Amino acid sequence: MGSKIFVGGLPYAATEQELTDLFGQHGAVASAQIVTDRFTGQSRGFGFVEMSSPSEAQTAINALNGTQFGGRTLTVNEAKPREARSEGGRNGGFGGGGSRGGKRDRW
Repeated sequence: MGSKIFVGGLPYAATEQELTDLFGQHGAVASAQIVTDRFTGQSRGFGFVEMSSPSEAQTAINALNGTQFGGRTLTVNEAKPREARSEGGRNGGFGGGGSRGGKRDRW
């Protein structure tokens, strides 16, 4: 098990300092990050905490998963590795268009 933890169900007003304080009760926190929307800057309601050791991470997961924080129930578990994203936009980066059937466009 790694020492990076996923934290879901965060209140939108939660700060990284509050997250650090919450997890700091269960071990040394190396970093805490709340994920925000890139356009609005508002919290997306989840984040990541990195603990100093895997044993501290497991202790924090056991202690905090399913608990209430700011009126919301936390989901706390081991963070999964980030999946590679495809290049390009819609259609998963594949070309598009082509014939859609029916009548042809007239110019």
